Amino acid sequence: MDHRPGLDPSVAEVRRAVRAVLERVDGPVVVALSGGPDSLALAAATAVEASRAGIRAEAVVIDHGLQDGSDAMAADAAAAARSVGLEARVVTVAVGSADGPEAAARTARYAGLAAAAADIGADVVLLGHTLDDQAETVLLGLARGSGGLSLAGMPAERRDATGPTWTRPLLSVRRRTTVAACAAEGLRPWTDPHNADTAYTRVRVRERVLPLLESELGPGVADALARTAEQLREDADAFQDMIDETIEDIVEHAEAGISISVAALAANPAALRNRIIRYVVDSEFGVSLSRTQTLEVARLATDWKGQGPIDLPGCLARRVGARIEVVARTAS
Repeated sequence: MDHRPGLDPSVAEVRRAVRAVLERVDGPVVVALSGGPDSLALAAATAVEASRAGIRAEAVVIDHGLQDGSDAMAADAAAAARSVGLEARVVTVAVGSADGPEAAARTARYAGLAAAAADIGADVVLLGHTLDDQAETVLLGLARGSGGLSLAGMPAERRDATGPTWTRPLLSVRRRTTVAACAAEGLRPWTDPHNADTAYTRVRVRERVLPLLESELGPGVADALARTAEQLREDADAFQDMIDETIEDIVEHAEAGISISVAALAANPAALRNRIIRYVVDSEFGVSLSRTQTLEVARLATDWKGQGPIDLPGCLARRVGARIEVVARTAS
């Protein structure tokens, strides 16, 4: 722990969270820096803890080019990182238009961070999401009704098939703590106007829904939501391990798709059966099934009455003898 006289408790809390992550790191790290209080507090703490651990750390600021003067704001954020002792670079990305603006910007941002990490030789990217971000994510997942994995929120650590490990050291730290840490260290965060724009659902959750819940139900709602996410993440990880073990025995490749054993699928409890179906379809076709679609596919195994193929996005599911085939629609 930090015991130096005069060290602000908020600064100490952020540093402890970063230190716990860096203790498991071997090699350079990237800090994703937007210039806001969360990522700026993360950058300042990383500068200290990485130096102590002998780890090279570099801040990467992504300029999406979506606002007038974004280049100047990105340069200011990089300068703030350098002022606390970090190397820093600005990466300009092109935001596509295939998805909504938020999703497109997020995709471009992560691609830019991954490319910068590869250039630096870093296998870890530190993200500044806090406990409050986690609570907002859980509420948004609850509103969508998209199941336990969505309610599990953001993982503390995620490794892509290719690219770096994405790590969130501050998921146990409140946003007010990062704001206080910046103030204690004399840092002036940039406030993104999008973070106050109630046209965005997440902003409405942040500015209206969570404060209302805290007011009506008492303090601690955000902490409770974050704890719920952590518990559900453990459940989701356990289910994934079970799925990985099970599909080796019950799934086979089929022409233009994949097939699943009816008997084995029906023998599994509903929670595992439905997850297997969603996982297989997503892995093979990149499609996220709704609960209604998942249950219809499951009925091909559990309530077979001769029903025909089930249309799914980009593919279809059909009963063929003792197996369920999920194939590209052109294969029908």
